[in-house]
Amino acid sequence: MNIVSTAQKKTLHSILASKLNKLTIPVSSTSSAEDFDFAEVFGPPTSSPHAAVSTSPSSSSSLFLGDPQIIYNRSHSFIGPSPRYTVSNSLPLKTFNQEIDSESSDEDGNENRRINADKETEKDEDGGAVCKIGPGDFEILRVIGKGAFGKVFQVKKKDTDGISGIGGGSGDGIFAMKVMKKHTIIKNNHVDYMKAERDILTKVVHPFIVQLRYSFQTKSKLYLILDFINGGHLFFHLYRQGIFSEDQARVYTAEIVSAVSHLHKSGIVHRDLKPENILMDADGHVMLTDFGLAKEIDESSRSNSMCGTTEYMAPEILLSKGHNKEADWWSVGILLYEMLTGQPPFTHANRKKLQEKIINEKVKLPPRLSSEAHSLLKGLLQKEPSRRLGSGPSGSDEIKRHKWFRPINWKKLETRELQTKFKPDVSGEDCTANFDKCWTAMPPDDSPAPTPTAGEHFQGYTYVAPNPWLSSK
Repeated sequence: MNIVSTAQKKTLHSILASKLNKLTIPVSSTSSAEDFDFAEVFGPPTSSPHAAVSTSPSSSSSLFLGDPQIIYNRSHSFIGPSPRYTVSNSLPLKTFNQEIDSESSDEDGNENRRINADKETEKDEDGGAVCKIGPGDFEILRVIGKGAFGKVFQVKKKDTDGISGIGGGSGDGIFAMKVMKKHTIIKNNHVDYMKAERDILTKVVHPFIVQLRYSFQTKSKLYLILDFINGGHLFFHLYRQGIFSEDQARVYTAEIVSAVSHLHKSGIVHRDLKPENILMDADGHVMLTDFGLAKEIDESSRSNSMCGTTEYMAPEILLSKGHNKEADWWSVGILLYEMLTGQPPFTHANRKKLQEKIINEKVKLPPRLSSEAHSLLKGLLQKEPSRRLGSGPSGSDEIKRHKWFRPINWKKLETRELQTKFKPDVSGEDCTANFDKCWTAMPPDDSPAPTPTAGEHFQGYTYVAPNPWLSSK
């Protein structure tokens, strides 16, 4: 054992102190610390007419040749109030802690090497084990997304036990696997949201909502296995085309209205409707996904959580007045406006200024749009929720009966009989050409994560869909 004298310790301490005194913290060049830089996702800033805001380019980002010029800076989804945020009448400049799934490691090493040991068996009501599936039953093919709680992978079901068809899915066993780290969820007090997402997905069956096939957990992570929708995000196609025609936007909006109406009738509010949370299948139909902020709310109740993505958040959420299903119809109005014009009606690089615009400014409607489109947008974008289209006693039927939707046969639409004018270029079940290269070029690693030391937060998480309902062709 080496013995260090007191004099040597003092010398070492003085050297360390002198080095620490020389450390400096670089000043950020960004003008708005509360915004989230998407430059590494969508490439460096351009002079695109559709760019809502501007920011400094990221040195690590690169713009792929031939890619469309698109919005490269946009708010992330966020949840609140957090322990560090007190709801008040004032608009917060900095509101929530955003943690984007950090790549942490633990003593056990690579997650894929220990997934079989981590596979947990839960008990059903009779006390029997119900978990027969885990991460080891899926081969990771590539990354197709990343968000506040984890990554989304394209995976293939291994036919190791002769049950590859359980829960439905595509004929080739191709799925989307959403992976969320427990320690991140617990640290941010989002356990209830993750439980709610799983519970809601097990209850919802609709032709324009992505279907959950399995859910399970390991000691360190939660897994959701959903149908893989290979046409990519509506966000991707919208900013590739720039804008949609009214005829094209009408079908997408009608399908979104149908899906949201089904959620509301089931007592569910989505609360994060935006193009990034809407997928497109190979036939050109839209599919609503990502229920991480969804909540079951009684018709007569109100939620006071500050949640959503700022550009799409209803005024009553920003004002902490309490919200219900009417907030979703505001977001549908924002979506329609963006599809028809190329960007949301309210944009600003500073979140506080953006919130103030949403609360106070009138929506400017482009004169080139039809009078029917103007009427629908005015109805959906009423700042007072009780006056908003869809808030009345007949609910979504108010919207479906609107004159802009006259060309829509709702019965044919909901049986997927209406033909879409645009179909994504898809080469096969596992095609990812319509997903952003910033994701698909990532190493397809289910990275390790520390195991939470807290008690059991996710008992009963395991699920296997009883019957295939929406099989991919």
